[in-house]
Amino acid sequence: MSHPICVTCGVQYAEARPDCPICDDERQYVGWGGQRWTTLADLRAAGHRGRVEEEGPGIVGIGAEPKTAIGQRALLVRTPEGNILWDMITHLDDDLVRQVRDLGGVASIAISHPHFYGTMIEWSRAFDAPVFIHEADRRWVARPDDAVTFWTGDTLEIADGLTLINAGVHFAGGQVLHWRDGEDGRGALLSGDILQVVMDRDWVSFMYSYPNLIPERPRVVRRALRLLEPYPFARVYGAFWGRVVQADGKQAVRRSADRYLDHALDDGPA
Repeated sequence: MSHPICVTCGVQYAEARPDCPICDDERQYVGWGGQRWTTLADLRAAGHRGRVEEEGPGIVGIGAEPKTAIGQRALLVRTPEGNILWDMITHLDDDLVRQVRDLGGVASIAISHPHFYGTMIEWSRAFDAPVFIHEADRRWVARPDDAVTFWTGDTLEIADGLTLINAGVHFAGGQVLHWRDGEDGRGALLSGDILQVVMDRDWVSFMYSYPNLIPERPRVVRRALRLLEPYPFARVYGAFWGRVVQADGKQAVRRSADRYLDHALDDGPA
């Protein structure tokens, strides 16, 4: 069966339908030309191919060229106990599967939020890997499958030193991944766009909707900071190629939150 993929968000659905609920939601948008669909076979025929490049120590970026949908890249965290694929893309072909297997394959998959669900079931089946998604985002899963594990609560350790944190920014189930042993033991935070690494790469931001410029609620940002407080991290790896806070990552998140809250809560005279 050829499962349809929304051209705008890149998420694969179980069956044909007239709409994409993820794009109909106010955090995303329907393409200006209206709802359009594609398939993996169509993407392969159009010449899309995998892009695999190192993004940091022990972390390999996995994307597609030309880019599909939002254009994010996934991150393969390489550990002696098995690799974790963080976030997801839409494209997948035999050559990309081979390249990832050459890097040690995928033991588990975890995805930050619904905009990045991509072809997660195709990837799960290619590597026989479970997919970890927070229960709060269950309703957004477009292709239900037994491979998906829904978890509850604030944190979940999915492998030794690899912890999912339900920051709750952008989506109620929005999660980030903390790698205790990353950066030579100083820690790394893989944030997707739950904490969006911005263009100057020394700061992050917090948005309910990025394309529609709807700010996140201050109480949600404060909760995320509380949950992140116990975890040290030197770098923050965002959702897109090169979007990495290279140093003092935890301090960057703190000062970014302070700046954000200062602007969001300023109620002084006009």
